[in-house]
Order: sequence, then C-alpha cells, then structure tokens
Amino acid sequence: MSGADLTQFLDYTLIAMLLAVGFAIVRLRNLFAVVMLTGVYSLLSAAWFVSLDAVDVAFTEAAVGAGISTVLMLGAMLLTAREAEAPGRGRHLAAMLVVTVAGMALFFAIPDMPVYGAADSPANDYVGHSYLERTPNEIEIPNVVTAVLASYRGYDTFGEVVVIFTAALGVILLLGFNTGGARRREDEE
Repeated sequence: MSGADLTQFLDYTLIAMLLAVGFAIVRLRNLFAVVMLTGVYSLLSAAWFVSLDAVDVAFTEAAVGAGISTVLMLGAMLLTAREAEAPGRGRHLAAMLVVTVAGMALFFAIPDMPVYGAADSPANDYVGHSYLERTPNEIEIPNVVTAVLASYRGYDTFGEVVVIFTAALGVILLLGFNTGGARRREDEE
C-alpha cells in the first residue's frame, strides 16, 4: 500500500466511525451517554482534521468541541432529567435520515481530498509559503503556528477567545450554579 492508500483508508475509517457515533447518538435516550458520545464525535472530527492537514482547526475542535462543550453540557445535564423522553417515530426517522445523508455525503467527498502531505495540496500552497518565509524576520518566533495565531491572526484569535468566554459565562448564568444547591435542599425538605 502506498502512502496515499493508507491516508485514504484512514479517512474512510474516521468517516465510518463518525457515522457510527452519529447513529449511536440518535438512538440513545441516556443523556449522559449522548454527552459523552458528542465528545467522542468531536475527538474523531479533530483526528480527521489532522488527516486533512488542518492541525489548528483540529486543536480548536478538540479544545472547544470535546473540552468546553462537554463540560458545559454535563453542567446543564445536572439540572435536567437523566433520560430523554422517547421521541415520536417520525422525528426519530428524520434524524436518522439526516445522519445517513450527511455520512454518505462525507463518503462521497473523500476521493476528492488531497493526499496527506502532498506539495500541491491547498494546505501546503499559497499563503503558507509566505508565512514560512516571513515569520523568522518579521516576528522572530520560532514556531510558525504560534506566530500566525498570536501575531498575524491576533485579533481573530482574541475574538474567538472572547466568544468562547462569553458563551461559557452565559451558560453559567443561565444554569444559575449558585442557586441550584438551595433549590435542591428546599425540594428535599
């Protein structure tokens, strides 16, 4: 097997695992299992982004999708029931249809993806060469990814951090962590 075949095999495997996790999420009623599987889905997505040569996107997906989102969903789950009510048959089939169509579209797109590490792939072409050439002279940071995120895209990165912080703060305020314990004690008495 050549390197292209192994990469394509990895892509097909990751898409199949994403599809399987998507089916499992649709089928489960236990909310804890659903939250954990959404974290697994995010980690699988991050692995696929690495395969696509988008390591910065993979890092963000792992940190936000599997990290903070899972923590926030677990916090929200503390204030809800542990089991979801059974959905109507039509709604369940509609969700399965969406997951199936999305999975098939991903499988259809895999052959058009560039080979991992190919010099002519979009990830290894265009502006990337400019960053590699200019970074040592302009910024003097040895790690090019850090230089791009901290300097060239500094406002964008700061904006992303502000959005994530604001979302987390909003969820915490909505959940009312300070009043949850008092309400439970009143209900028990």
